[in-house]
Amino acid sequence: MSDEMITNEEFDKAILGLCQSKAEEFHLIGYEHVTAEDIWNCVSSKYKKQQLPRTHQLVNDILSLKATQFMNYLTLSMYRGDPI
Repeated sequence: MSDEMITNEEFDKAILGLCQSKAEEFHLIGYEHVTAEDIWNCVSSKYKKQQLPRTHQLVNDILSLKATQFMNYLTLSMYRGDPI
């Protein structure tokens, strides 16, 4: 196991890759217009009032995101008038 730390840029790239993977998964089930940014906005919205969680929790939140959770996020965002 390496003692090297990853840079913020590497971390951001890895998280973006996970979000892109989840967006592609949503494309396969019929949600063709979902982007990696949409996934990130959905997942990170629950951390607006607190710091981002530890890496393993963040990865879990992205990979375990369900289409119903995402659609609920979009619906609530529209009702609040939040930019999506």
